[in-house]
Amino acid sequence: MAPFTARDRLLETWGGSDPYMEVKMAELLEPGGTVVARRDPAAWEGFASSFGRLAENVQQVIQGKEHEVRLALVCLIAEGHLLIEDVPGVGKTMLAKSVARSIDCSFRRIQFTPDLLPTDVTGVNVFNQESGDFEFKPGAIFANIVLGDEINRASPKTQSALLESMEEHQVTMDGVTYHLGMPFMVIATQNPIEHEGTYPLPEAQLDRFMMRLSLGYPNSEAEAGILLTHGVASTLEDIEPVTDARGVSDMMLMAREVHVAKALQRYIVSLSDASRSHSDIYLGASPRASIMLLRASRALAASEGRDYVIPDDVKGLVVPVLAHRILVTADAAMAGQTPASLLADIMGQVPVPVRDRT
Repeated sequence: MAPFTARDRLLETWGGSDPYMEVKMAELLEPGGTVVARRDPAAWEGFASSFGRLAENVQQVIQGKEHEVRLALVCLIAEGHLLIEDVPGVGKTMLAKSVARSIDCSFRRIQFTPDLLPTDVTGVNVFNQESGDFEFKPGAIFANIVLGDEINRASPKTQSALLESMEEHQVTMDGVTYHLGMPFMVIATQNPIEHEGTYPLPEAQLDRFMMRLSLGYPNSEAEAGILLTHGVASTLEDIEPVTDARGVSDMMLMAREVHVAKALQRYIVSLSDASRSHSDIYLGASPRASIMLLRASRALAASEGRDYVIPDDVKGLVVPVLAHRILVTADAAMAGQTPASLLADIMGQVPVPVRDRT
């Protein structure tokens, strides 16, 4: 059997033989499956410029949250999924809508409720009396940006309908596999305060999300600006797209080319390993968490116009990428420890690598 090449992996990810993707693979991969030589520095400056325009466009709607907006877009470019956990009314849903509108992609919103069925998410086969056969009716998951609003209000059975699509970018129904488009991102929201009638996300579901963010309340100046701009009507309808699905796909592919030194790869592994052996952590970061941290670091570096990752990229993403993947022991929680505080402790213990030429 022939070896599984990088080109095969790209084809499996995108699903199908889209001519545009064939061209991009020819640009990215040599015959042996290795990455082609680095791009010109001007290309990375252009990447940072495009990313900046995208962030500025979203910030017209989500004011006073520059850092959180940039992290959400890093998650998009890194081909991950985002969980926004915060109190009502701080702009969780608006963030998802503004991202979708800024990239001119298809957008679907799923309001998760206890009576929501898995087929409402993935789709269902319906019998067509005229043709005498079953036809597949795609569910709301078939979009570029999917907003799962209050995801913890749906039953575990319905929540699990997202697992395959989030991990493999596909939906299997009655033995037939349907591939999702590119880009594809699930942005889920949940309220951490009100737990009545909710179903906490299991660890397997949480691990599918690349990042968990909290927007928090805006400061007084930002909130005054919100009243000025949103007091009459939402500014969401006023923003125009700054790119499209193809442009975002180009950025995703380009972010994959960012160089990560072997020393930094070992640093990421050391951080994850330290979380598994920490006395106050019951469940540490998984290997998938290490992969997510690597991919997010590449996207963050590219957003700043670099084709290489530095330790600060990794350190700045440790909490949003790893905090929701670890469980604190009962004694540590009683003592006031949180995943974020324990990760800060781990970062203080794990030595930061020196510059590596490889």
